[in-house]
Amino acid sequence: MGLFINSNSYAENAQRNLLGSSQRLGRSFQRLSSGLRVNSAADDAAGLSISERFTSQVRGLNQAVRNSNDAISLVQVAEGALQESTTILQRMRELSVQAASDVNTASDRAAIQEEVSQLTDELQRIGDTTTFNQRKLLDGSFNDKFFHIGMNFQERIRVRVRDARSQTIGRVARGVGPDKVTQNPLGADSLTINGVTIRGTQSSDDTASHTLNSTPAIAKAAAINDFTQFTGVEAFVGETVREGTADIVGGRLDETNYIKINGRIFTGFAVKHDDSDETLMNAINADLHITGVTASRDRNGQIELSAADGRNIDIEVAGTAANITGLAQDVTSASLTLLSDTQFQLSGGGEVELGFEPDSIIGVTAEHSVNTIDVTSRKGANDALLLLDRALSQVTADRSALGAIQNRLQSTISNLSSVAENASAARSRIVDADFAAESAALARNQVLTQAATTILAQANQVPSQALSLLQ
Repeated sequence: MGLFINSNSYAENAQRNLLGSSQRLGRSFQRLSSGLRVNSAADDAAGLSISERFTSQVRGLNQAVRNSNDAISLVQVAEGALQESTTILQRMRELSVQAASDVNTASDRAAIQEEVSQLTDELQRIGDTTTFNQRKLLDGSFNDKFFHIGMNFQERIRVRVRDARSQTIGRVARGVGPDKVTQNPLGADSLTINGVTIRGTQSSDDTASHTLNSTPAIAKAAAINDFTQFTGVEAFVGETVREGTADIVGGRLDETNYIKINGRIFTGFAVKHDDSDETLMNAINADLHITGVTASRDRNGQIELSAADGRNIDIEVAGTAANITGLAQDVTSASLTLLSDTQFQLSGGGEVELGFEPDSIIGVTAEHSVNTIDVTSRKGANDALLLLDRALSQVTADRSALGAIQNRLQSTISNLSSVAENASAARSRIVDADFAAESAALARNQVLTQAATTILAQANQVPSQALSLLQ
C-alpha cells in the first residue's frame, strides 16, 4: 500500500466512526437524562404519532375522573338537601294525620297549621338556597344538565334535579267536578281518559248506597280506578252533602207522615219548630250506623245531611213530612276529584255523568302544591294527605335517581381509572426509555468513542512517516 500525505484514509475512517459513536453516545445521554426513548419525531415517527394519541387519551381520562368526582360531590349536596326535605314532608304528613281527627278543636288545628306553615317555609328556603359552586340545585334551574364523564365528544350523562320548593312539589293535575255526579250510570264506552276507554259502572261497584248502586260517585270512581295503570288518573269520592233547603215548620211524624233516609224510616215523634230541641237531628244521628248519614244545622237553622263515605243520600217523604222536617224528597250524590301527575283529558260524553264539562282538559298547576296545605279542617287535612303522599313520591323518586347516578359515577370512575392506567402503560412501552438497554448502549458507545478518538490520533500520525523517506 502506498504512503499518501494529501489524503489520510485511516484518519477519515476513524473520524467517521468517531462521529457515529458520538451521535449514538449523545442519543444515549438524551434518553437517559429525559427517561424517554422518543424525544423527537426523528427518534420514531410512527411511535410519536401513536404516543401523542395515547397522551390525549390519558389526559382526557384523568380529567374525566376529576369531572366525575365533582359530579358526585354535586349529587351528594342535592341528595342531602332532599333528604332533609323528605324529613320535613314526613313531619307535615304526621301533622296532617293528627289534624284529620275530630278529637282536635278548631284552636288545636290552628296550632297544627302554624307548624305546618313554618315547615312549608323551611321547605321553600331549602329549595331556594341549596347551591354547589354558586349554582342552585333545587329551584328548578338545574333541570337539564350534563356531566362530561369521558375523553371524547359528548361522552356525557344527562342529569335532572326537579324543583323541590314547596311552591312546586306535590303539584298535580287535579280536577274537582264542578257539579255532583248525575243519577245516571256510566255507560260502557261512554268515557275515555287520555284515550283509554273506561268500563261502565255496575251495581256491585257500590255496596254502601241504598239504591241506584251503579250511579253514585263511589261506583264511578271504582270504574275509573280500574284503569289507573293505563290512564295515570285516580278518582276520589268527596263527602256527600245535602244542604238545607227549607225551614223546619214542626209537627208530629206518624204512620202517614214520615221520612225515609237511605231506607230507614223516621217516625213516631214530634218535631218542634226549627227542631229547637234537636229531636230530629238526634234521631237521624242515632241511626248513622244504618244510613251512613249525619245531620247538622246550617247557618240558616235548616237541616244539613252528610255522608262521609260519599254514598248517595236518598230521601223519601210521606204525607206532610217534608213541611214538618224541611227535608224534601230527592237523591243527593257526591262529587268526584280526579288526580294525576300529568295533564289529562276527559272525552266521550260520559264526563257529564261525572259532573265535568264535555271534553274537559285538566292541567298541572301550582294551585295544588305543598304550600297550599290547610289542615284547619278535617277535609283540608285529608286533602293534605293526598298531596303530601304525591310530594313524597316525587322527592323520593328524585333521590333514587340521584343515588343511581352517584353509583353510576362510582363505576365510571373505576372504569376510567382502569382505562387510563392501561393507556398510560401502553404509551410507556412506546416512548419510555429502557434504562437497562440504554445503560448498556451508553457503556458501549463510551468505549467506542474513546477507542475511535485514540485511533484517530494515531491515524493522524501516519503521514508523518513520509518524513523518514526524505531524510
